[in-house]
Amino acid sequence: MNINCQGEGPHLSKQLVGNIGLYYVCYELSKKGWNCLPTSRNAKGIDIVIYSQDAKCKYAIQVKSLSKRNPVPFGSSDELMGDFLVIYRDAQGEKPELFILTKEEIGPEKLHKSERDGKIFYWLQPGSYEEHKDCWDKIRE
Repeated sequence: MNINCQGEGPHLSKQLVGNIGLYYVCYELSKKGWNCLPTSRNAKGIDIVIYSQDAKCKYAIQVKSLSKRNPVPFGSSDELMGDFLVIYRDAQGEKPELFILTKEEIGPEKLHKSERDGKIFYWLQPGSYEEHKDCWDKIRE
C-alpha cells in the first residue's frame, strides 16, 4: 500500500479495491439474512455464492468494484456469469454506492463493445446501471 506523504489516504491497488467490494457486498447480504460464500479471488467467474437460511434458495453473484464513477469492465465476454451483478462504487470514499442488476437487465444492447489489438472488450456505462442503486429487493427468496 502506498501512502501519500501529503496527508492523503492510501492509493489502493485494483486487487484491494476488488477485495473491499467483495467483502462489503458479503457484509450487506449477511445483514439481509443470506449466508455468503466468497469464492477464490482472481478466479474467473462468480464471486459470491449465497443461500437462504433454510438452504432452499441459492444464487451466484458477480461483484464489480470501482474506485470512482467509471464504466464497468466485462472483459472479452458479453455475458454475466452469475444470477446478479452487484456494482460497488467509490471504494475509497466514505459512503460507497451499490447497484444491483439481474442477469436480464444486462442485455447485449446495454453493453458497449470495442476492439483493440484484435481483441474485443465489453463494458457497461454508468448511465446504464445507475438507476439500479440500492435495489437489494431483487435478491429475495
